[in-house]
Amino acid sequence: MRDLGRGFGYLMKGQRWVAQHGKQYGVGLLPGLITLLLYAAALVALATWGTDLVGWATPFADDWSSPWIGLFRGFLTALLFALALLLSVVTFTAVTLLVGQPFYESLSEKVDISVAGFAPESGLPLWRELWISARDSLRIVLRAAIWGILLFALGFIPVVGQTVVPVVGFCVTGFFLVEELTAVALQRRGVEARERLALLRGRRQLAWGFGTPLAVAFIVPFVAVFLMPGAVAGATLMARELLGEESGEGADDPASAAAGGRS
Repeated sequence: MRDLGRGFGYLMKGQRWVAQHGKQYGVGLLPGLITLLLYAAALVALATWGTDLVGWATPFADDWSSPWIGLFRGFLTALLFALALLLSVVTFTAVTLLVGQPFYESLSEKVDISVAGFAPESGLPLWRELWISARDSLRIVLRAAIWGILLFALGFIPVVGQTVVPVVGFCVTGFFLVEELTAVALQRRGVEARERLALLRGRRQLAWGFGTPLAVAFIVPFVAVFLMPGAVAGATLMARELLGEESGEGADDPASAAAGGRS
């Protein structure tokens, strides 16, 4: 249980870090705003034409009597939108990190500098880092989609589908969010995707403490935009602990922050 609190603590430290570094925070908002517009358009389209899509996919219900056809298709439409919302929470981070790779790399480096006085570098060219990030993000999204479909199916189970499944969904989503966010700092350290996953699986409660509250907040994409820079900063601090580096406590001290220079 202690790791749950530590994970949440890193989330809060990240938000405090960006609050003290206004320029980094402002630049870090841009990728989220771009991604938000894209996702908002997709969700509006689904809300507008979701009923038609469900009707097209369930022709066998055309002859059902009222009100059963309306209740059945309405329920499926709500589930479809809920699944899309769940996937948007998971993929929002992946897409935003891909769009904002240079911005978040710089932010993560600043956090490392504020703690240790230097930032590890991968030594890879930008195009190579973008390729690795896109490849790893795709893998995470595919795994998240499989989980999303499974949870979508379990949502049909009475009582359990409306109580336990949503909680599990937030925990799963939170884990995937942490996997994406810590990749920014861990990739610079040459930690491969499988090793990153092994590190997080070994500290699941730490990951859940950081990612689950973030997943709940990310239900509202507009909120996600403002939390994203701090989430990257906090994930960088947590990545240091995962690798046995300094805990990152100094990131909260003004003197330590000054080592990285106020932006």
